[in-house]
Amino acid sequence: MSLYQRLNEGQPDSGASHESTRTKELDGLRHRIHGSLIEELGPILYDKRLSEDELRTKVRDALQAALTAERAPLSAADKAQLVQDVSDDILGYGPIDKLLRDEDVSEIMCNGPDSIFVERAGKLTLENVSFVDELHLRRIIDKIVAQVGRRIDESSPLCDARLPDGSRVNAVISPLAIGGPFLTIRKFSADPLQIDDLIRFGTLSVHAARFLQACIVGRLNVIVSGGTGTGKTTTLNVLSGFIPDGERIITVEDAKELQLNQDHVLALETRPPNIEGKGEITIRDLVKNTLRMRPDRIVVGECRSGEALDMLQAMNTGHDGSLTTLHANNPRDSLSRLETLVLMAGYDLPVRAIREQISSAVDCIVQLQRLRDGTRRITHITEVAGMEGEIITLQDVFLFDFGAGVDEQGRFRGNLKPTGVRPKFAEKLADGGIRLGPEMFSPTSGEGGRGRNR
Repeated sequence: MSLYQRLNEGQPDSGASHESTRTKELDGLRHRIHGSLIEELGPILYDKRLSEDELRTKVRDALQAALTAERAPLSAADKAQLVQDVSDDILGYGPIDKLLRDEDVSEIMCNGPDSIFVERAGKLTLENVSFVDELHLRRIIDKIVAQVGRRIDESSPLCDARLPDGSRVNAVISPLAIGGPFLTIRKFSADPLQIDDLIRFGTLSVHAARFLQACIVGRLNVIVSGGTGTGKTTTLNVLSGFIPDGERIITVEDAKELQLNQDHVLALETRPPNIEGKGEITIRDLVKNTLRMRPDRIVVGECRSGEALDMLQAMNTGHDGSLTTLHANNPRDSLSRLETLVLMAGYDLPVRAIREQISSAVDCIVQLQRLRDGTRRITHITEVAGMEGEIITLQDVFLFDFGAGVDEQGRFRGNLKPTGVRPKFAEKLADGGIRLGPEMFSPTSGEGGRGRNR
């Protein structure tokens, strides 16, 4: 007698082993039906002439026929779950469909078909879901990549892509991925975060938010710096939202992630080489081209190579108010990394000349850090104050108060506080009609230290 007959007839079975056996049989049934549908439908699944509704109807009809052929006496709940699972497998993104719909999940990491981790509230957990096999995961990767006109194969086994909602996707397949394929998705909310959300999360304080708004409206050049997963792109998106309407904004990204609501936004995206290794359009190519498009603002998703030189030159040649991000652990390291990126442009430039370009171009560095409690915080808002000899001088305008310690749950009590230093560019802002009151920079009793040149 089968498990399903025992269930329907109410025969006794042990709790844990009963549930385990039921799950295994349902998984086996799902795998068989999934395989038969793929074999039966084949090219229909990728026929662009079929609408989404037509394709869904064909899959549902084939699914019902396959269930009838199996003759498995499923309960109504099991049947509904099976239909949903197989539909997700065929039409959506398989077992990660429900994770993509889960608003609490910020990142999905598929370390092969049987190991799927997610990030919730900054913590990683292993999910009790899996793909049918490596081929199933590979088919989902191919589907995602094809949607944005990119490819992934043995000759090009790495790919950056995005989902229709803007979520960032990275895929790695054989021969690079041992035990893979590997798929990493950083989700982006359909409703982009605003500055009020960041204040509520404790990412920054109200005074710091007003200060950064003044910097953007006052056309200062700002770099958002931080490690992987610290929230650089989210912060860049929020800061870009301060750009006034009526300005022509051009964004340059590897895969489009920024979600700006202004009326005059042009989004540029890189293009990888074709199968012959030709036709690649890099970030640097796009940054150069933006200068011919009459931009008021240039927003570069991330500087990671020689485009840093072109970005600095744009900042120094009348394109004030430009924004970008880069990977670095602190504001001082961000300048060192910027020097390195400029050298990657291929020009033999003296270090002093590079540093003069940086000190002249960059006004402010916003440093993000992912703390041990899983929260993402702005830890420094730092002014690039100029040159002293061969060294670029920095002074902190706002600092995160680590001295406040942690609470009983291990969460940091501190927040971003003014150091008491009034930045030199406050005069530039005042000339443009933006006046920063002394209360913005005045630390309350016992809060924060003095700003320091480093």
